[in-house]
Amino acid sequence: MNLEELIAAARGEVEVDLLLEGADLVNTLSGEVHRADVAIFRGMVVGFDPSSARETIDLSGRVLAPGFIDGHVHLESAMVTVPEYARAVVPRGTTAIVADPHEIANVLGAEGIRYIIASGRSSPLSVYVMLPSCVPATHLETSGSSLDAGALSELIDEEGVLGIGEVMNYPGVIFRDPSVLAKICLAGMRRKDGHRPRIDGHSPLLSGRDLAAYVAVGIGSDHECTSSEEAKEKLRLGMRIMIREGTAAKNLDDLLPLVTEANARRFLFVSDDRHPSDILRQGHIDSMVRRAVGAGLDPVVAISIGSLNAAEYFGLSDRGAVAPGRRADIVVLDDLDGLNVQKVLKGGAVVAEGGRMIVPLPRAPSLRSSSMKLAGLGPGSFDIKAEGDLVRAIGVIPDQIITRSLLARPKVEGGKVVCDLDSDLLEMAVVERHRGTGNVGLGLVSGFGLLRGAIATSVAHDSHNIAAVGVSSEEIFAAVSAVAKMGGGLVVVDGGIVAASLSLPIAGLLSDRSMEEVAEKIEEVTGAAKSLGSALDDPFMTLSFLCLPVIPELKLTDRGLVDVTRFDFVPLFVGDGEEA
Repeated sequence: MNLEELIAAARGEVEVDLLLEGADLVNTLSGEVHRADVAIFRGMVVGFDPSSARETIDLSGRVLAPGFIDGHVHLESAMVTVPEYARAVVPRGTTAIVADPHEIANVLGAEGIRYIIASGRSSPLSVYVMLPSCVPATHLETSGSSLDAGALSELIDEEGVLGIGEVMNYPGVIFRDPSVLAKICLAGMRRKDGHRPRIDGHSPLLSGRDLAAYVAVGIGSDHECTSSEEAKEKLRLGMRIMIREGTAAKNLDDLLPLVTEANARRFLFVSDDRHPSDILRQGHIDSMVRRAVGAGLDPVVAISIGSLNAAEYFGLSDRGAVAPGRRADIVVLDDLDGLNVQKVLKGGAVVAEGGRMIVPLPRAPSLRSSSMKLAGLGPGSFDIKAEGDLVRAIGVIPDQIITRSLLARPKVEGGKVVCDLDSDLLEMAVVERHRGTGNVGLGLVSGFGLLRGAIATSVAHDSHNIAAVGVSSEEIFAAVSAVAKMGGGLVVVDGGIVAASLSLPIAGLLSDRSMEEVAEKIEEVTGAAKSLGSALDDPFMTLSFLCLPVIPELKLTDRGLVDVTRFDFVPLFVGDGEEA
């Protein structure tokens, strides 16, 4: 639409396409609720007083608000394709997301990022991307790709790219790692379209001078605040605070008390990592808005945090408000008490109604079929040769992603370490699956509680090799083999036989099935794992984080056992006189 057409439609000189009549409008720009008839022409809001409209929708008694925007999300956590994700979140009022695809990028590199971008192009959900800054996450594991500043520079001008994703390597910033600073410098240059890229942060508990140094380089947000005091310090230094309410990390209740009328524009609502069942049962950004209002926040402020604030931070000047010149991405709510989504308009067209999509969804683009390159494995690949009387073991802490570093006396038979079910000391393995190196990291773990069988997964943060835990080398081999045969996924084996599985053939991270089917399968494999004896709420989630060597204390990668406090490898067996 050219400017002359826009002006003519706004002045009532031509008939508009659609008039939303009779509703109250949550005006995120003026901070008020007022009566407004919204005129839409060629997908844009053009005003509130048209002379005529081709179609009119009577919304008397309803409330209009701008579409919600998720300011930070890892789509891979939902384990479904972008169109399927859109089918779940758009009917709940989310019309745009800002994704950090570092999970799929660690598997497929730039190909994975472009897959996410392409997946959103014809979707009723606008998908924007922050380029992952940590691929690989560390030097202590083998990932499927490595994206340095040069590789990211080839993507920075791609349509839909908004900047550099969460800078998890905050020590690299503070101690001036040249490779980290080179990525940050990419955001210091304007894109070809004039947009100034943003840099998202990830700085849990960072404070004082180190935090000031981190913010000084242009890192503008943080989603890792767990207390009001932590968020207040970051707010004072100029950071936007992303209030996260995911599946594992929930910070809404702790951070809401910090929001005031004076600072509310500096907050965003984000989901970060939210699993399928939580999206289906609880909702998305809409659920955060409802909970915030229920906790006493003004509805206009809550809706602004869920829409306008993200639009302003990321430079999406045509989103976040229902006003002339903005895209007609609009949510129709029942009222300001219930805040239940009745209809959703995307670009001026009704795309969802009554909690369901009413328009067809595009197919996800194709991606290479297999991401499994395992070197020859056998049951013997998982044997642990006894080399001492004392071992380091990973101690699982229920409902936490941190672990303890334990010392234990292993059970030995025939010169090999075997699982000790009485002491709940099981074998864990991480198998490299990207490059066919043959790497197999072996260790012991306490706290899983399995009494038989094994579980394995190709969702193993952040490099996503195959992780497994079980009661014997044979059971682990069976579980790993089953994951590889499926092209990735979650598996439970009992007596060497697959008892339950969820196939994730897209990069070993995503399913090609519906979110409902994926949620059902997750419940099935979780239940099967619990039937083997595990008392953990989510054994697969626990296992997936036992491979992340940036979260203390002891973790296992394909390259070996990692003492995170030392940020270095340590042997499984503790030698005489050696510190644990």
